[in-house]
Amino acid sequence: MSDIKQYLPETVAAIDLGSNSFHMIVARLEATGTLSIIDRLRDSVRLGGGLDEQGMIDDAAQERAFECLEAFAQRISGLPQSAVRVAGTNTLRVAENARAFVNRAEEILNHPIEIIAGREEARLIYLGVAHGLAAKEGKRLVVDIGGGSTEFIIGRGMQPLRRESLYTGCVSANRRFFNDGIISKKAMKVAETDARLTLFPHATDFQAGNWNEVIGCSGTIKAIRNIVQEQGWCLNGISIKALQKLRKALIDAGSIDKLKLAGLSDSRKPVLAGGLSVLLAVFKTLNIEQMQVSDQGMREGLLYDLVGRITHHDVRDATVDTAMSKWGVDPEQAARVTRTVEYLCRSASKHCSIDLEQGKPLLAWASKLHEVGLQISHNNYHKHGAYILQNADMQGFSRQEQSLLAALVLSHRSKFRISAFNQLMKPFIKPGKYMCILLRLAVLLHRGRTSESLPEFDIIIDNKNITLTFPAGWLDEHSMTLADLIKEINYLDAAGYKLSFE
Repeated sequence: MSDIKQYLPETVAAIDLGSNSFHMIVARLEATGTLSIIDRLRDSVRLGGGLDEQGMIDDAAQERAFECLEAFAQRISGLPQSAVRVAGTNTLRVAENARAFVNRAEEILNHPIEIIAGREEARLIYLGVAHGLAAKEGKRLVVDIGGGSTEFIIGRGMQPLRRESLYTGCVSANRRFFNDGIISKKAMKVAETDARLTLFPHATDFQAGNWNEVIGCSGTIKAIRNIVQEQGWCLNGISIKALQKLRKALIDAGSIDKLKLAGLSDSRKPVLAGGLSVLLAVFKTLNIEQMQVSDQGMREGLLYDLVGRITHHDVRDATVDTAMSKWGVDPEQAARVTRTVEYLCRSASKHCSIDLEQGKPLLAWASKLHEVGLQISHNNYHKHGAYILQNADMQGFSRQEQSLLAALVLSHRSKFRISAFNQLMKPFIKPGKYMCILLRLAVLLHRGRTSESLPEFDIIIDNKNITLTFPAGWLDEHSMTLADLIKEINYLDAAGYKLSFE
């Protein structure tokens, strides 16, 4: 444990920017290696409810969100960036103005925000739930109904085996079928049918028979658990019979305003009908009779994943290794380029005003994956590689990180595509361009794909001027490298950078 403690900050925090609620959890690492929760904050922001027909988050929803984040920012103001993870889910995945929203939110929090893909959200949910459960034999199904998406994970122990994220949730269902506040038998049936149609193509993979127990988490499922237990309809978790009684109670009430149920909070009331319709569809489609409920979920998963990164047990390393194997990357060439990229980073940091420290892991991963597209075609393999990295299911990586990897691989050879970097989230734009220059130079220096060691050389980056200094006579002895560097002058010049060498 002493080895772990030297890496870990005393306090860590995770923030979940959900489509219905924003949550923050703050924890202390105990001597036993466990996380002790010391603070929880929650605000029913209903960000997903603010999406208009054009896919824009409206001003009112943004104002609620920023007001919430101001409070969160005060709580984490003393924590270093390495001790905090902030993740945005479905609404920030689909909103047209997500980039502007995230830029403002990052200014408030003074911490970067990751927008994570649905399957990555599912992985983190399973990680959080699994840490809170006693070890059991067999497989478990974990279901999380969020505001804009619902995640399904089958896993064994701490390992998720199958993950899926579907675009249906309590906020989106409520907006589509109960937006007028009326809860009718017809509206409930239509909402359930729509959710079942969304789940139907995946039912075979997740239905009863593929798991030994089912665990639900998230605000929707916990709220329904609280209601059915307060009503005495189910004393242990949630049963299908209890859901049917709750469905009848909502229809009998006739409207959201008239709902009066023990265990139902005012903040949950506006989205209860939508959440119930999705949960009923899940039970019926997957043939679930009884669901246990976990109080842990994605926020705890974020914390455990953060601790893993700090203690050098980063799932992204395994993801990159898997991708290299799957796509037949030459490990020796990848290792050469990666070593030289790391050398260039160390050398450049002595003279460069751009902070490359935080981007070094991503640059190293891009170095290992720069030839991932060769399996498809030698022609334009950098374009194929960029497409793979942008769209693949890469465990541990946020969408912004995958976009940066894709931009680096796309521009590691031939034309330097500045536009690919200008489309990234703000913190990645300027450093990303310099990272790409270092990757381009490393690839160029190893174009011969030989085991011959490079000499010690130096690089100086002064604004947009890049100077390479090699030992006297080395370039004369390596005419092909010299020719490539001359070509590189033109490529970088077109991108606004000046390369010189001697």
